[in-house]
Amino acid sequence: MDKLKVLFTAEAEDALLKELYEFCDLEFAGWKVDGKTLSVDELTERLQGKDVLITSYDKVTRQVIEGCADLKLIVCARANPVNVDQQAAKEKGITVSYTPGRNSDATAEFAVALLLNLVRHVSEANNAILSGRAVLDEAPSEMKTDVTWGKVKECHPYMQFQGPQIHGKTAGIVGYGSIGRRVAAILKGFGANLVIYDPYMSKVEVEAPGIELVDFETLLEKSDFISCHMKVTEETKGIFDKHAFSRMKKGAYLVNNSRGAVIVEKDLIEALRTHQIGGAALDVFAYEPLYKGHPFVTGELENLLVTPHISGACPDAIANGTILLTEEVRRFAQGKKLLYVK
Repeated sequence: MDKLKVLFTAEAEDALLKELYEFCDLEFAGWKVDGKTLSVDELTERLQGKDVLITSYDKVTRQVIEGCADLKLIVCARANPVNVDQQAAKEKGITVSYTPGRNSDATAEFAVALLLNLVRHVSEANNAILSGRAVLDEAPSEMKTDVTWGKVKECHPYMQFQGPQIHGKTAGIVGYGSIGRRVAAILKGFGANLVIYDPYMSKVEVEAPGIELVDFETLLEKSDFISCHMKVTEETKGIFDKHAFSRMKKGAYLVNNSRGAVIVEKDLIEALRTHQIGGAALDVFAYEPLYKGHPFVTGELENLLVTPHISGACPDAIANGTILLTEEVRRFAQGKKLLYVK
């Protein structure tokens, strides 16, 4: 069997790539080499004579696909091949595979980390200490241990950084796919009651003791915490808008580490400014990266926690993706049916 000629630009765990060498001639470039994506022209040029493209972040456009006569398989090492023109690939008879679930655990855990940080003011309390706002200027004459801090300068940590526990509260999960299910399981372990909104799931698939499938309006009204895990579609784009925020409990919290487009940012900013909701934690945004002067980065919203799209930034996720893509390419080389095809 002739080896497949492969252009490999995906992030991957090197120690797990050895198996690919058995049936592939690999050329490494782009993100795999220097953390940069290839331009359309660079990608097209490097793909000449190649059977397979394994990528993470390159924009595999119609121009690229139509300019590569030998290309037979595109493997996108992501949970969804959003950077590949799938229609163009279909028209050319090119198979598109991907690596679903590679970062589901990491992303779910990060969502819960955002929630805990937000509602218990972990980063705020940390900053109060590191900035000196909540520490004494000099060592006290009498040293005490194991005491509740009183007022320190103008900061009263015990009062200022209070936040609700998760146990006994209602958590709403919007989107009950691979990640949403994992978030639900973690929060269930904390003792939360769960309400789920997913129009593509039936009660039979979802409901169990302490877990209820509801419509979106009911979820908004009942939830103390909402964690969003939806793909962007015409139905989900901007689903969290002014109306949605007005229906949430006053003081409820929103976490989003799915896609920024599910939130109307100007409406969220207003809801945070007016304290219509208790707070929000975001790892994704309408336009990325964020830019200087955006209300999310000016510091005016004290009830907002933001991180730079890092929910899936986990070595375990990269290792999982490497295993999945290797198995898919082996199946392709052996003429077997692929498991993860768009």
